[in-house]
Amino acid sequence: MPETPRANRPSAVLQRALGWTPPTVVAGEGCTLIDADGRRYLDASGGAAVSCLGHSNARVVAAVQAQVARLPFAHTSFFTNAPAEALAHRLIDRAPPGFGAGRAAFLGGGSEAVEAALKLVRQHFVEKGEPGRFRVISRQGSYHGNTLGALAAGGHAGRKRIYQPMLMDVAHVAPCHPYRHRAPGETEAAYGVRAADTLATEIERLGPETVAAFIAEPVVGATLGSVPAVAGYFARIREICDRYGILLIADEVMCGMGRCGTLIAMAHEGVTPDLITIAKGLGAGYQPIGALLASERVVAPIEAGSGMLAHGHTYMSHAVGCAAALAVLDVLEEDGVLARVAPMGRVLESALRARFGAHPNVGDIRGRGLFWSLELVEDRASKRPFPAAMNLAASIKRAAQRHGLICYPSAGTADGVNGDHVLLAPPYIVTEAEIAALVEMLDSALGETLAARQAA
Repeated sequence: MPETPRANRPSAVLQRALGWTPPTVVAGEGCTLIDADGRRYLDASGGAAVSCLGHSNARVVAAVQAQVARLPFAHTSFFTNAPAEALAHRLIDRAPPGFGAGRAAFLGGGSEAVEAALKLVRQHFVEKGEPGRFRVISRQGSYHGNTLGALAAGGHAGRKRIYQPMLMDVAHVAPCHPYRHRAPGETEAAYGVRAADTLATEIERLGPETVAAFIAEPVVGATLGSVPAVAGYFARIREICDRYGILLIADEVMCGMGRCGTLIAMAHEGVTPDLITIAKGLGAGYQPIGALLASERVVAPIEAGSGMLAHGHTYMSHAVGCAAALAVLDVLEEDGVLARVAPMGRVLESALRARFGAHPNVGDIRGRGLFWSLELVEDRASKRPFPAAMNLAASIKRAAQRHGLICYPSAGTADGVNGDHVLLAPPYIVTEAEIAALVEMLDSALGETLAARQAA
């Protein structure tokens, strides 16, 4: 049995906030988390869009237990294992049309998956005979992970600031974010073309022969708050990538694995990327796991060249993690859980619009599937954000937790420093009653926080 923490002893864990020890969680049931005091919390964000099946799913728990008993670990420089082989086939078989006989690598999480993607892009071009291609282009306001390479690729100023001297040089182009950047009177189609064409302009500025890849989230998650691209944007991006011979990386770490209604989020766009990174919902929180899916086009020069992957981690293809992910896929597909995302997403959207659509401090309500956000503004007409000094997102998070709600507020929404949003990513098993409850609790937390700020 694990040792029970002593109440009078300070935490030895390097907590995210060193002056505060959060409640100790002891159990999870469905969409509910329970702390050591018996307090129950509705997990309306799946942690960070992780717990797509909710907590304590019997089928996944059994798969993890069985694999631990059979084989917990063997290093990939000596062995492969059955769960990894099966999971790779399952995911590659579900990749978009044109992906071909690609390969999958299984890592410890989303940041590692993005690091692996960036390195594989470089190796692809070296072995293809184009060693001058090394540059990566990303988008402003994006987030691709917290390791140094992934953080460099991201375009969120606040999350990068302290590490900036350590980060590699990555170019950033305009996001596809109609609420903030679509011009008055501009059609969605025209805006999508204009936003996408900033990529072509940047490629020309850098020199096409130096650019290796463009990385983008199909639906931008943690930093901008559930922002889908307008229709046609990614088709134009694909055309630009093909025109200049660069690879397209779809970062689906947060928005993939059914979160937006389809297993592969890019399916909404009708576009096939060259590489796809996934995590979070892949293991649903039952085991740490991320994955990189690389198309046949990406792998072919390496297979014909050195035949060796110039990258690796100790826990690649971890047997227990892969077994958990296989069970998650079984539940998603065989138990009908994935099919719930789109209809329950419409319920969530309707409830949010009904409650917050006319709220004076909610500037935008946006999302897809069970991936929705409220962007908070000080003034709706001008879209002026709350200043960063207010620490609004952190205050909303604390208030929501006091009300029994786990949600994902984040700061820097408007420009990387100022602005706030609240992201909701409930488990796919969420019920209409739980959606009604989460809206009530969010309304209470938001009202309480804004009233306190106005009184200060």
